[in-house]
Amino acid sequence: MMKKKSKFKKLDVHKFVPRASGMDSIPGTVQYIGKPRSEKTKIELLEYNESEVAEYILDRPEQLKKFLENDKIKWIRITGVHDAELVTHIGELFHINQLELEDLSNTSQRPRMEERDHYIFQIFKALLLNPEENDVTIEQVSLILGENYVISFHETAPELFDILWKRILAGKGRVRKMKSDYLAFSLADIMIDQYFKILEDIGDNIEIIENELVSNPGGANQESIYRLKRRLVYVGRTIWPVRELINEIERSDHSLIHEENRIYFRNIYDHTVQIIETLDSLRDLTSGMMDLYLSSVSLKLNEIMKVLTIFSALFIPLTFLAGVYGMNFKFLPELEWQWGYPVFWVICIIATVLMVLYFKRKKWL
Repeated sequence: MMKKKSKFKKLDVHKFVPRASGMDSIPGTVQYIGKPRSEKTKIELLEYNESEVAEYILDRPEQLKKFLENDKIKWIRITGVHDAELVTHIGELFHINQLELEDLSNTSQRPRMEERDHYIFQIFKALLLNPEENDVTIEQVSLILGENYVISFHETAPELFDILWKRILAGKGRVRKMKSDYLAFSLADIMIDQYFKILEDIGDNIEIIENELVSNPGGANQESIYRLKRRLVYVGRTIWPVRELINEIERSDHSLIHEENRIYFRNIYDHTVQIIETLDSLRDLTSGMMDLYLSSVSLKLNEIMKVLTIFSALFIPLTFLAGVYGMNFKFLPELEWQWGYPVFWVICIIATVLMVLYFKRKKWL
């Protein structure tokens, strides 16, 4: 007997359920946990100050040592957290706590911040809209903020941050004049701005589906509403802890967060509050859309039943007359009439017309 294939698509459960390492692993063990990755790891370095800038692509983490001797700001971009050996070498070079290394290799971590004596560890979630599949991809971005450096760890090629990389190379904006905490702010700001784009896309889809629901409700709309609600869950699950994270950074008294740059973190904190308010509004809209969908389907069904009921009511007297004269009694006076058959049809037509007029008077038609 052939096994029946399920018609339901597999859900992205990893977006809701955090993954844990093996039961036998020692706490602090660097072990990649997440989607299987085959991308080649990459180490990029952008070194700059107000007057100079240079970019490098390195083969080994050890090559970073010579760059740490100067006081220029360094943005070290690591692509490929699935390489546990690479992550371990970076941790040894910058004296990163093993627990932080374990967390940045576990891509299901909740956004949060940890303060150490010589660095601040931060975990963010970047939301990327896939235009081909019209779905949202969640990627973990970990930042380590040091005295003159920021290390960013990415699951895949960090195309979202290329605009900042090019801006620093071109000397545009104030990044080249600021310290490393401003670079960390700029990276966080890009991810939070991406949340706005995701919400804008959701809002556009809501408007389209609302128009379709009013004109022609159907099963495809129900699926679209469900996808929108699931997307809002992704954003909500991400933005709430990010809001807490930004608030902690803005209120931190760590020496790496300079007083003149707190206003920038306060600004993106306000953005997170605005996103949450927008998120709540969109969630209410999607819930209302589901109610509108059910109401539209119910109204359409009622219209169909109304038409069928009217047709049934019109045929009730006709069925009665046909039943009476279809009986097999030998003596039916009307059967001998010359005009019996035409009179029968006249009565049927008059009865039908009278019922139609009655329905119109009652505004049932």
